[in-house]
Amino acid sequence: MLDLVLNPEAIHVALRRQVPQLRVQFGCKCGCGTAYFDLDPDAVEPAPTGPGTVVAADVPLFTATGECPGEVLVFAQGGYLSWLEVCSWSDDVEVNLAAARRWLQPSS
Repeated sequence: MLDLVLNPEAIHVALRRQVPQLRVQFGCKCGCGTAYFDLDPDAVEPAPTGPGTVVAADVPLFTATGECPGEVLVFAQGGYLSWLEVCSWSDDVEVNLAAARRWLQPSS
């Protein structure tokens, strides 16, 4: 999922370098796909995001019919990947990690 939402911007390149060191610490129990990360800050360099918590990436989700039922947010704290959140804005369309991954795939 991180490969799909982190683009070639400089900040995202620095965050992408952290991905191999990430471990999912725990996920949301509701099934939405939100995941909280564990990362050893001594193993990687921080991205230039600043000292606080920031939304490092926000990508809207579009279904095949063009509806936008939610988004994927990636958060960083102090320059380190912290969590990925799958947000739903729809009562009619189930938004979860599998659906988000499918909607983010480039069409062939």
